Amino acid sequence: MPIKVNGETIPEEAINYELSRLVQFYAGFLPEDQIRQQLPAMKEKAKEQAIGAKLLIMEAMKLDMKVPAADISKKYEELIKQAGGREAFDKMLQSKNLSEHYVLDNIERGKKVDMLVEQVYHEVEEPTESEMKAHFKSHASEYSKTDRSQAQHILLKCDTKDSTELAVARSRLMQIKSEIENGAKFADLAAIHSDCPSGKSAGGSLGWFGRGMMVPEFDQAVFSMQIGELSEITQTQFGLHIIYKTGHEDAAPAVYAEVADKIKEFLRHAKRGAAISAFVDELKQKAKIEVS
Repeated sequence: MPIKVNGETIPEEAINYELSRLVQFYAGFLPEDQIRQQLPAMKEKAKEQAIGAKLLIMEAMKLDMKVPAADISKKYEELIKQAGGREAFDKMLQSKNLSEHYVLDNIERGKKVDMLVEQVYHEVEEPTESEMKAHFKSHASEYSKTDRSQAQHILLKCDTKDSTELAVARSRLMQIKSEIENGAKFADLAAIHSDCPSGKSAGGSLGWFGRGMMVPEFDQAVFSMQIGELSEITQTQFGLHIIYKTGHEDAAPAVYAEVADKIKEFLRHAKRGAAISAFVDELKQKAKIEVS
């Protein structure tokens, strides 16, 4: 359903962007299963945040805040660098039918919103030690460490219902496993053979992950292994894997001193969020918002 703010439609992409930001933020504080449970509520919150973002843009443009030209130029050069250079950047603009003027205009608009938000944040007090300890006392279980492991893997994708295809993949993987056992570096062979993006980008490394975050067969294999152990061939819905376990941490209760910085950042974000929400609520009272 399209949402209009003062006659201007909010695109679906803006709502999806706000949802991705919410998921990314809460991923640093909540387990994956809790994030999944709260996803419907996050989607509704994303709509509200998209409306709020639109109102902030409108207010910032109305106030006509002055953005230093150097700040705009610096951000523009960063975008060019991220795109892989001027030629690649120009091709990207052409493919999306965008002009340089449009990009510069959007950078300036974004900087104006940043300045407006900073004005609101300026009035927000930092979390106190007593607030942090009270939060920890109420949410200690959320900060407790769960079992987690670190591993690399090599994946050969195949149709696991096709016995011939499965046999070919298993034979290839057995040969790769033999090369590793004879001294070849796991990361090098992952980069050459793995069908998982982690092979090319990180030598097959999946980083740290908690129990239950991977598909059951993979999860069971990893958490039954010792550090430094190479797995047997493991079959999942994605294909066949060999796994090399590189790290493990057991579950442990939370210690306040170890999570104090995380709690402070969480409460700071919550306080600033409340301040922005109050400011946006004032803007909403003056705006015409249509949800059809």
